[in-house]
Amino acid sequence: MTSEIEAPSGKWSEDENFPVGSRLIARRMRPHVMRYYAFARTIDDVADSPDLSPTEKVARLDAFAAALTDPKADDPTLARAHALRETLTATGVPAEHGSDLTIAFKQDAVKGRYADWSELLGYCRFSADPVGRFLLDLHGEDVRLWRYSDALCTVLQIINHLQDCAEDYRTLDRVYLPQDWLAEAGEDVRALTAARCSPGLRQVLDRCLDGVESLLPLAEELPLRLKNRRLALESAAIVALAKALTHELRHRDPLAERVALSKREKLRVASKGAAGVLLRRTFGTRRGVPRGHEEKRA
Repeated sequence: MTSEIEAPSGKWSEDENFPVGSRLIARRMRPHVMRYYAFARTIDDVADSPDLSPTEKVARLDAFAAALTDPKADDPTLARAHALRETLTATGVPAEHGSDLTIAFKQDAVKGRYADWSELLGYCRFSADPVGRFLLDLHGEDVRLWRYSDALCTVLQIINHLQDCAEDYRTLDRVYLPQDWLAEAGEDVRALTAARCSPGLRQVLDRCLDGVESLLPLAEELPLRLKNRRLALESAAIVALAKALTHELRHRDPLAERVALSKREKLRVASKGAAGVLLRRTFGTRRGVPRGHEEKRA
């Protein structure tokens, strides 16, 4: 292992599809959110580094995971793990929300194909769901709400996979499309090298989007059930962005172009989503459940 354990890609929060620690989050919480993001970004970059072997990646990721729970760990190359450990100690949030991410990224280091939808969801359990669980625990929310945040985080992960499907194959030899669906459509991973989606590949992408849309109703419940209003508004903005990107991916070709929202579109969609949930939480009832009693159904 080299003395420099990180493998920075240059990506940061402004490059993400969805807001990270935005002003909707309470100011006192934002440093903790950004420490978690910095840790996640760092280990993701390690997993994606073209300059490291799978063995080197796994060793570095194990070191980051160990540093989350070892109070004697002081290796300066693991500074972002140390910073997150301080947050975890100060807030009482479980370390598993950080170490679970390393499980997914170690998988990325050695695995490039997913047999079916169920196996892909298993990957999302460790690569995406811990993010929502961290935010809920940080804000003191009921753990019974994890099922709603898990749905939203999995949706976000799959959207990202579909946006980057060609680049992931070309640069990392990773394909986050169910292999059985590709086979049923008469395709294989080489379809991702074309300039445009073939009919078979389009069928697979649409099946993935069907899976996303099956999870969205659960995800939409999250902002209505959270106690913390600021976190609810942040969640509502993210749900709205996820729905907009799902629509775009239905009607645009991720092989032919980068399917994304402009900064102006992001602001418009996120603002509308947050405002809608604010109105519903303030004045409305939901499916006959009086305002203030949502948690009893969680």
